[in-house]
Amino acid sequence: MDRKTKRLLLLVASCSAAGVILGGTASWAQSNHCLQAKTVTDECLTQDPVFKTLQGMSSGLIAGAGAAIGAAWQLKRED
Repeated sequence: MDRKTKRLLLLVASCSAAGVILGGTASWAQSNHCLQAKTVTDECLTQDPVFKTLQGMSSGLIAGAGAAIGAAWQLKRED
């Protein structure tokens, strides 16, 4: 593996990890906020907070990887 490929993989991995952390945290906070509201909706009661957090983490993973690939592509186009 050459140096540029390693840097690209490191960029994608780090952005994906950041996306997983941010997406999971945001989804968990939203679930807690929903359950602590004055009027709790049926949707809030039927959603599993762990499943909702996993959905947020997977969305963050995809968003982070997409952002890293987009940034790398933009840098490559500028060269």
